[in-house]
Amino acid sequence: MTTEKKDVIRKKMLEHQNEAKVVRKIVLLISIVLLLLVILISGGGYLYIESALNPVDSENKNLKKVDIPIGSSVTGIAEKLESTGIIKSAKVFKYYVKLKNEGGFMAGEYQLSPSMDVPEIVSRLKTGKVLAKASFKITIPEGRQLKEISAMMAKATKQKEDDVFNKLNDKEFIKTLMAKYPDLLTEEILNSSVKYPLEGYLFPATYPFYKPNPSVEEMVTAMLNQTQTVVAAYSEKREKKKLSVHQLLTMASLIEEEATENADRKTIASVFYNRIKKGMMLQTDPTVLYAQGKHKERVLYEDLEVDSPYNTYQNTGLPPGPISNAGKSSIEASLEPKNTDYYYFLATSEGDVIFTKTLEEHNKEKAKHITNKK
Repeated sequence: MTTEKKDVIRKKMLEHQNEAKVVRKIVLLISIVLLLLVILISGGGYLYIESALNPVDSENKNLKKVDIPIGSSVTGIAEKLESTGIIKSAKVFKYYVKLKNEGGFMAGEYQLSPSMDVPEIVSRLKTGKVLAKASFKITIPEGRQLKEISAMMAKATKQKEDDVFNKLNDKEFIKTLMAKYPDLLTEEILNSSVKYPLEGYLFPATYPFYKPNPSVEEMVTAMLNQTQTVVAAYSEKREKKKLSVHQLLTMASLIEEEATENADRKTIASVFYNRIKKGMMLQTDPTVLYAQGKHKERVLYEDLEVDSPYNTYQNTGLPPGPISNAGKSSIEASLEPKNTDYYYFLATSEGDVIFTKTLEEHNKEKAKHITNKK
């Protein structure tokens, strides 16, 4: 190879090397720029959120009246707070509420100031620290049935019990509620075997009302809002358990009715799930009484013959719907039952619950604690 050719080749190699160096520098420069952009964007986003959670004006302690109507959604509340200058961003407020699983906001006329941060405002909305005093409150305990709840509502508002109860079971009224709460009130509540569509859906809590005669719809809306908030907090666990909302509230109602003060609800739940898995009937007395529409201290053998889809001594699986309202502890037990090999349990007169694995063991405990107590 001639010297001239070698020089040409060497020159081309040097040119390629220089080009490669330039490309590497460009790539490095672009990478640095992109990294800086990511840092700036993420840092800016964090600073934006942090700023939005802080007070609008920490020095401005002037109180403003903010009215939160019954049935207000989180979106509606957030937008009202932003429009009145109490928070900086409705969007950040909604994300905060969702991230923290907050909810159960109470209706009323609040006194809030721009000096309050978002956590304080959320706390006030949850505890009901309002300017106006409630005209009255309704406390719905756990384990109450729709008939009992309608009686409480009627008494508090001086309406006729039958009028309130009939309204709660009116098909057109139910359909308007279903349209308002599509994720909570599904077609399952309209199953022909379901006794009362809203049974088990009015969450046990204390509800303040700020006018003396709210409508049935206003009262029910407050209760369904609370139920929706509670149920939504467990959506991930519920889906993992492959339960619909209706099935969850049905199982929780059985646990609520069977549990005593000393009972381990999660162990009771394990018995129900074990029996369902094995194809056994649940054989829980409260379903028999619900089918009869009665309240009795003891269930007799003749009661077990009642012809009803709710009678778990005659039908396998869950009953068609809830038999009462359930509190959080029963809902949690439905989603997180203990891992046991129990198939029977027995509540004693002392309030204890005895769990057994076989029918023979169960009958022995029954003879000891029930039969001999006659």
